[in-house]
Amino acid sequence: MFHYVYVLQSKNSERLYVGMTGDLRKRLQEHNRGRNFSTKPYAPWRVIHYEAYLLTSDAERRERYLKSNQGARLLKRMLKDYFYVQKENSRVSTSWLQKF
Repeated sequence: MFHYVYVLQSKNSERLYVGMTGDLRKRLQEHNRGRNFSTKPYAPWRVIHYEAYLLTSDAERRERYLKSNQGARLLKRMLKDYFYVQKENSRVSTSWLQKF
């Protein structure tokens, strides 16, 4: 069985959440159904990154690191292109499509 460390992004904002689980699909459903106090106000969520570990202890260590200041900086560097594309896509106006 794998243990997943995951990064979620709120579909309504740029807010990120880092967590750990043994069942990533089920955990995402729980976040999106409002069953997690800290993520409920920002639902719905999407998975933007995950890592799989064989040992729980390794996954827990990675989760703690990614939640630290240094880990948050690493995430921003790792996902730099993703965030750049997100920013560019939000700038592109699609209002002209409504004419058709």
